[in-house]
Amino acid sequence: MSLTTPILPLKPATRSVGFAADLALFADRAAIVTDGETFSYRDLAERVEALADRLGPDRRLVLLAATNTLDSVVAYLAALSAGHPVILVPGDKPSAVDSLRSTFDPDVVIDSGGGNGTPRIREIRAITSHELHPDLALLLSTSGSTGSPKLVRLSHRNLEANAAAIAEYLRIGPADRAVTTLPLSYCYGLSVLNSHLLAGASLVLTDLSVVDPCFWDLFRRTDASAFAAVPYTFELLERVGFADMDLPTLRYVTQAGGRLSPDLVRRYAELGNDRGWELFVMYGQTEATARMAYLPPALAAENPSRIGVPVPGGSFRIDPVDGLKDGELVYTGPNVMLGYAETSADLAAGRTVDELRTGDLARRHPDGLYEVVGRRSRFIKVAGLRIDLGRVEQILADLGVRAACAGTDEHLVVALEGDHEPGLLHKVLAPDLGIPRGALTMYSVEQIPRLSSGKPDYQSILALADPAPEARAPSVTLKEGPHDVRVILAEQLEVPAVDDDSTFVSLGGDSLSYVATSVRLERALGTLPADWHVRSVAELVEVAQRAAAKAPVRRRRFFAAVEASIVLRAVAIIFIISTHIGLFHWEGTAHVLMAAAGYNFARFQLQGERWHRLRRQLTSIARIVLPSVALILLGYIITDHYSVANIFLLNALVGPQEVTPEWHFWFVEVLTYLLVCVVALLALPPVARLERRFPFGFPLGLAAAGLLTRFNIVDLEVPNTAPALWLFALGWAVAKARRTAHRLLITAVALLCIPGFFYGDLAREMTLLTGMLLLVWVPRLPVPTVLQQLTVVLASASLYIYLVHWLVFPHLENLHPLVGVAASLVAGVLYWALVMRVPGLFRRWTPALTGHRRESLR
Repeated sequence: MSLTTPILPLKPATRSVGFAADLALFADRAAIVTDGETFSYRDLAERVEALADRLGPDRRLVLLAATNTLDSVVAYLAALSAGHPVILVPGDKPSAVDSLRSTFDPDVVIDSGGGNGTPRIREIRAITSHELHPDLALLLSTSGSTGSPKLVRLSHRNLEANAAAIAEYLRIGPADRAVTTLPLSYCYGLSVLNSHLLAGASLVLTDLSVVDPCFWDLFRRTDASAFAAVPYTFELLERVGFADMDLPTLRYVTQAGGRLSPDLVRRYAELGNDRGWELFVMYGQTEATARMAYLPPALAAENPSRIGVPVPGGSFRIDPVDGLKDGELVYTGPNVMLGYAETSADLAAGRTVDELRTGDLARRHPDGLYEVVGRRSRFIKVAGLRIDLGRVEQILADLGVRAACAGTDEHLVVALEGDHEPGLLHKVLAPDLGIPRGALTMYSVEQIPRLSSGKPDYQSILALADPAPEARAPSVTLKEGPHDVRVILAEQLEVPAVDDDSTFVSLGGDSLSYVATSVRLERALGTLPADWHVRSVAELVEVAQRAAAKAPVRRRRFFAAVEASIVLRAVAIIFIISTHIGLFHWEGTAHVLMAAAGYNFARFQLQGERWHRLRRQLTSIARIVLPSVALILLGYIITDHYSVANIFLLNALVGPQEVTPEWHFWFVEVLTYLLVCVVALLALPPVARLERRFPFGFPLGLAAAGLLTRFNIVDLEVPNTAPALWLFALGWAVAKARRTAHRLLITAVALLCIPGFFYGDLAREMTLLTGMLLLVWVPRLPVPTVLQQLTVVLASASLYIYLVHWLVFPHLENLHPLVGVAASLVAGVLYWALVMRVPGLFRRWTPALTGHRRESLR
């Protein structure tokens, strides 16, 4: 592969940016794709032109609070096409907006409107009060910081040159489609937009995280071909099983925003080679618009520590640095900024720099590839010794500790991510570095604080040494509080670590742990969205903060709104055991639970990629089967009611035709059969793709197949229980229903198929129909506040109460049935509590099996 870097022909500086002004040239090609709509270049051009007309022909300073939405894209392009300089600020950082408004006094402020391409404009003044240099096009915060008064001044030529260079080496063409994984206010995220629009390609706008299964559903549904990643993204990709994902349209992955470890570069380069996509490792700074170098994918596996070659049109040199073996990397090219702006007076300045002194220490290898080996500003001098902070982080990484370091010439501060013992590491590190122990402080934090770009927030790390808690960043938690979301998830799911991008589902949560977790979270946060189980910790906290800001003063509540499926499970188990014990007679609720099982399967077991979710599905089946087998085995030993077939959950297949005690566990048996068959079916790649493509239609198809047994067109010869596949599948469809039309269709199926299901037992059929309609149409049901916790516990323990009651109440038959019901409920809850503790105990007893054994430091 050639390592030459041809110079691109560039247009002279103009007052507009070509890729923003010439959108209509690509006519009906797709430009922007959202979760529900596709906008052509012609559509985009019309919106941009309309907004540009509103901004007017006279240049004004525009501040855009940007989000990953069509509104922000239209506003950004309209300002560029009309020649208005834009200050780009993260739309989710009000403090950054306020800070930059105060410093630079923009003439126009724009933020997202309704999300349909018509952003909200607030005119401060009709004619600018600033002197704006003709070349000035864009102002960005430096190095991923937000709200800093020091902005990078970029010209129209900077933007076009860098977009053209990126499009050239990535070979972006009209068929390419990238998904947004980074904020558009961050230069890396913005460069993805610029380079794709310049090439006539398209962009999928989303703010979903890569840990969210919905992100990958969107990726496949839109036939995306690329996404951008920072080093932290790869940590998240590891967590969601990216290596096992089926992404047939993926063409390349780009990486920038910091150094990726050579091991990960090599591994992902080899993975891409095996899967048919390429990894582009890139190097850049905001001061160079975005990109300065890239590593050709064919060279990545063999040269994982290199940044590669300059981008087309750029060049490097290395200037010596006194006292250091390696010199400073200096970049020259048409994408080098005009200079910095720290006050509004700087907006009148033209070019004040011609080359970019990167501040990075680098070397050039004989093969022409460059390597960055350190950062001049990442050196401190403690007790006369020069300390390379990057090297300190690497030493700790070699010990298996993820850390980030900051410091001054008096003090080195280290943040240790996770549950590490600072004292022990301190004893190891201080002598190794040769510095006084008093000059080193180490802190164990839940998660290394990061900027919006994903880079470590070194100022927040440095502030850890400040004794005043208010000096620390909100994201830095030295000790968990009792109502912290991460603590709740860690305790409820028995997992050792939870970070801001974790979700209930990604941590292995299922229907058995959902109930108690949801109530604790609701108590801690005050509100929970319906899809909280697939939202990240950071999103849940943000939702709670917004709700708290709007909420009126709370009065004492006599009723609590509890999720309908939770109430149904609690009520159903009481009705089931009360009917069996003879307290009263009310049948039909067991089949409501079968529909609820399908509902919960779809919510918790269909997230993530093939192997990742298969693992979760098998774990969930085991959490049903193992406690059931253990309890039935006990019943087999102490009574003469059960057979060996019961122990292996085979009675429904090989047991007697007549109703006997051996049929006590039919619900667990049939549910297990359904889960095993569905999981085996979804393990087939074509079926899994079909389910992802038609998430609502797929379970409806299964329900249709199940109705063949419901109407005896197919006879499964499973006695004493009506066929259950169609109910399970219908519950599954409820979880995937996104529109009123979906819910109406499910309602129609229920109204048509439930009558006659129990051979004319009207009360039983009405119970099932009522339960199904509540599941479809009523998200939450009122429960007396005093009974809320009891409802939660009974719903959580419903399976275990069902299992245990067969062994409890026969010993209490001489007493009132109410005693048998109460005793069964208590025994079932105790068995549930025991079973829920087993995974955590197992992990603590066998750390080698779970990968959490800590290496001793010698």
